[in-house]
Amino acid sequence: MKSSRFDVTVLTLGFAFLYIPIVILIVYSFNASRLVTVWGGFSLQWYQTMWSNQGLMDAAWVTARVGVLSASVGTVLGTMAALALVRYGRFPGRMIFSGMIYAPLVMPEVITGLSMLLLFVALGVDRGFWTVVIAHTTFTMCYVAIVVQSRLLTFDRSLEEAALDLGCPPVKTFFRITLPLIFPAVIAGWMLAFTLSLDDLVIASFTTGPGATTLPIKIYSQVRLGVTPEINAICTILIALVTIGVIIASISTKRTELRRLQDEHLALRTPA
Repeated sequence: MKSSRFDVTVLTLGFAFLYIPIVILIVYSFNASRLVTVWGGFSLQWYQTMWSNQGLMDAAWVTARVGVLSASVGTVLGTMAALALVRYGRFPGRMIFSGMIYAPLVMPEVITGLSMLLLFVALGVDRGFWTVVIAHTTFTMCYVAIVVQSRLLTFDRSLEEAALDLGCPPVKTFFRITLPLIFPAVIAGWMLAFTLSLDDLVIASFTTGPGATTLPIKIYSQVRLGVTPEINAICTILIALVTIGVIIASISTKRTELRRLQDEHLALRTPA
C-alpha cells in the first residue's frame, strides 16, 4: 500500500521537529566564532578547548562511571525481577512487588529524587558518588525489568525443559540456555539504563554531593550563564557515542537473531 502525501508530510514534519535542533547543535559545534548564533567559519578549536576544560572532563568521567555501574547493577537486578515476575506465578506479595517495579516508570523524577534524598538524610549517608549510583540503579532497573520481561513472555521454555530432562542443573541451564537466548534483551536493557543514567539531571541533582558533579548538572549550570561553543562540542560527542551504541546494539541483535534462525533451520533439517 502506497503512502499518501499527507502521511509523508506528517512524517517529515515529525522528524524535522525532532532532529533539526540536534543538527543545528552539531553544526555550530564546529563554529569558529565565540557567538553560538553567528557562523564564523569551520573550526575544531572548541573541541580542543573542551578537552582542556578540567571541570567538564571531571564531570564526564563521573557520569561515565555512574552510568556503567548503575546500568550494570540495574541490569542484574532488573533481570532477576523479570524472572521472578514471569517464572514464579502468583507468589505472595506479587502485586506489591510488581507495583514497586512499575512505580518509578510513571512517578515524576522530582518525587523520586526527593524521596532518595530523604532516605539518605535519614540514614545519615553523606551524598556523593555512591549515592548517585544507588539512585540511578533504583530507577534504571525498572526499565530493564520491563524489557527483559517482554522477552521472557515469548520465550520457548521447552528448550529449558529439554536441558533439565538431560540432567543439566537449573543454574547451568540458565547460563547455558536461557541467558544466551534472552541476551539481546539484556543488552538492550543495559543500554537503555546507561542512556537514562547519562541523561538524568533531576535525580542526580538531589543525590549528588561534593566531588560528584555529573555532566548534565555541569552543563546545566554553565548554560544558565549562557551557551558556549564548548557545550555544543561535548553534546555532539555524546550524540555520537549514543548513535554508535545504538548501531552496535542493532547489528548485534540482528546477528543474534540470524544465528538463532540458522540454528533452528539446521535443527529442522537434521534427521532424528
